[in-house]
Amino acid sequence: MAIVFYDLMGRDGRNFSPYCWRTRLSLAHKGLDFDHRGTAFTEIKEVGGENFRTVPIIEDDGHMIGDSFAIAEYLEDKYPDRPSLFGGDMGLALCKFVHSWTNSVVHPGVANLVLLDIYNHVCDQDRDYIRASREKIFGMPLEDVQAGREDRVESFRASLHPLRLTVRGQEFLGGERSNYADYIVFGALQWARTISDFRLLTDDDPVFAWFKRVGDLFDGMGREAPGYY
Repeated sequence: MAIVFYDLMGRDGRNFSPYCWRTRLSLAHKGLDFDHRGTAFTEIKEVGGENFRTVPIIEDDGHMIGDSFAIAEYLEDKYPDRPSLFGGDMGLALCKFVHSWTNSVVHPGVANLVLLDIYNHVCDQDRDYIRASREKIFGMPLEDVQAGREDRVESFRASLHPLRLTVRGQEFLGGERSNYADYIVFGALQWARTISDFRLLTDDDPVFAWFKRVGDLFDGMGREAPGYY
C-alpha cells in the first residue's frame, strides 16, 4: 500500500510549502510510491486531530508521522535498503546544521520578500487565518512586510554566499549526488518560485544553477511543478 502524503495545498492546487517539498523529494529519493493529498491550512486538524498542527504528514503502515525532518529520519530507518537520505550518522549531523541554517536564515529572508504573494496563493478558506496569524508574527500588515523588496533582495542574495561557494565547486550539497541537505534548501527557494514572479536569484548565480539541477531530479519533479520561472 502506498504511503499517504499530506501536502499543503494552495489555490489552483498549487503546492508551495518548503517543508512539504523536503518530504516530497525525500519520498522520491527513496523511490517510494505515495498517494498525494493536498490539504489546506484549515484542514490540517482533520488529518490528525490535535496531534498535528502542520504538514507535511505521512501515513505509512498504520503510523502517522509529522515534521519534515522526523519524516526523513523515519524513512531512512524504515527503508534502509533504499538510497540513503543522509549517508550515515555523520551526514545526518551535517543535515541538522543545514536544517538550522535554512530555518533561521533562508526562510526568514524568503518570507520577508514574498509574504504577500504567499497570502495571494493560499486557498480562499485560509486567507483570514493567514493574514491574522502572519500579521501577528511580523507586527505589521502583509503589504508592509513585502514593501521595498527590490531594495532588499541583494541582502538576501548575500546571505546565500556560503551555499554559493559550495555549489560553485560541486554538483550538490551531497557531493556528486543529492541528499537531504539539498532538499532542505531547495524547498525554501521552491517556496518562492511557486507563488511569486519576483526573482530572488539572478540567472548567472551558481545557486540558481544548483536550484535547477535539484529541480530536474526525479524526472523534473521540482521543475514541472506550477511556478513562475
